[in-house]
Amino acid sequence: MELEGVLAELRGSFESGRTRSLSWRQSQLRALSDILHKEEEGIFRVLKADLGKHQAEAYLHEVGSSIKSLNHAIKNVKRWMAPTKAVVPMVAFPTSAEVLPEPLGVVLIFSCWNFPIGLSLEPLIGAISAGNAVVLKPSELAPASSNFLANNISKYLDNKAIKVIEGGPDVGEQLLEHKWDKIFFTGNPRVGRIVMTAAAKHLTPVVLELGGKCPAIFDSLSSSRDRKMAVERVVGGKWGPCSGQTCIAIDYLLVEEKFAPILVDLLKETIRRFFVRPDYISRIINRQNFERLSNLLKDPSVAASIVHGGSLDSEKLSIEPTILIDPPLDAEIMTEEIFGPLLPIITLKKIEESIEFIRARPKPLVIYGFTNDEKLKRRIIAETSSGAVVFNDAIIQYLLETIPFGGVGQSGFGQYHGKFSFDIFSHGKAVAGRTFLIEFSFRYPPWNERKLQLMRSIYHFDYIGFLLCFLGFK
Repeated sequence: MELEGVLAELRGSFESGRTRSLSWRQSQLRALSDILHKEEEGIFRVLKADLGKHQAEAYLHEVGSSIKSLNHAIKNVKRWMAPTKAVVPMVAFPTSAEVLPEPLGVVLIFSCWNFPIGLSLEPLIGAISAGNAVVLKPSELAPASSNFLANNISKYLDNKAIKVIEGGPDVGEQLLEHKWDKIFFTGNPRVGRIVMTAAAKHLTPVVLELGGKCPAIFDSLSSSRDRKMAVERVVGGKWGPCSGQTCIAIDYLLVEEKFAPILVDLLKETIRRFFVRPDYISRIINRQNFERLSNLLKDPSVAASIVHGGSLDSEKLSIEPTILIDPPLDAEIMTEEIFGPLLPIITLKKIEESIEFIRARPKPLVIYGFTNDEKLKRRIIAETSSGAVVFNDAIIQYLLETIPFGGVGQSGFGQYHGKFSFDIFSHGKAVAGRTFLIEFSFRYPPWNERKLQLMRSIYHFDYIGFLLCFLGFK
């Protein structure tokens, strides 16, 4: 079917009202859950083919997290759909008001290659929960996963209202030529600008989930137990999810120079302990990204800063977890998002200097802080800006449906997960109404001093003065 025909079918399905009912929404969410449960082995195969992901990593970051999100949505979608009563000020008495969530219409979702299942389903859950018709465009850089989604979503879900369209950049450009009621894009800023430019022609609202350089402030924790646990969380948050190829991975560490040698030794020991087999860490997605990461290390001043790792396997597209101490701040590894298994450590005289360091750079998607210093925590929250702040862990915020996930500034805009996903694919329609039981004619001409006094009283919340004036006592 031609693209115009696909969109016409989707628009017809939405206009018919079929996607608005609670039963339709819940049935489609349960169908997504069926895919995750019944096709689990297939998901493991395609993630292995595209990214070399181990089954445990695939389940942790894609299958299990998606099942959790689906269960949350199925349980709560009825409540999310319900109108919310609004408090009405006295000036509008006797008025009732509410906010009614309504679906936007036909929405377009561009997903990414690093979590090709999980980051396709997460926004899709929100779009379905909100009652929209949907086109999902998976990344062509993860072809096995893209094909899996196309085959199984059409098999399990309502194919007249939810469609997967595969293809490369040319297909993406064709999709952007059409009018949508919302576009949700996960990817890099360069393509994000293309999406925004195309959307502007139709005044289409856009959600951009981008990324950036996410710093981690590592304070010199006094307890050896705390240090060990914090380092394990750093290693897990940097190299665990897709070998650092994720927008919320730790991009670089900020640490006091006197503590840096201790931290490096702890990192080395933990890396050796965690990644005892090569298949415990994902490979680089393709040769282009492998070469990009390799080139970051070819700068002589950067290569000289390597204190661990640095080995490359171009045949297997694998890069050893690599630690660097104080690479030049103007080198590309410190000016561009790394998106891979390289971890620079920047040393400071005092850990408090980390706040100015972060403030001098574009706003990140998340700032991590490993510290027990409550004053430092308060300063990080108050004096920096980011999509999120997480203390004493990494990546964990992605698993919380009760807080929003999204960036600010160059790291993106628009927030999702849980009800935030529902909200971002909904329009909160204001509904207000009055009865004919009583009327306050001071709102209408002809004007006089008494009407002006009544208006002053009610707008200043002087209800006793209003009552006295209304009854003729003032």
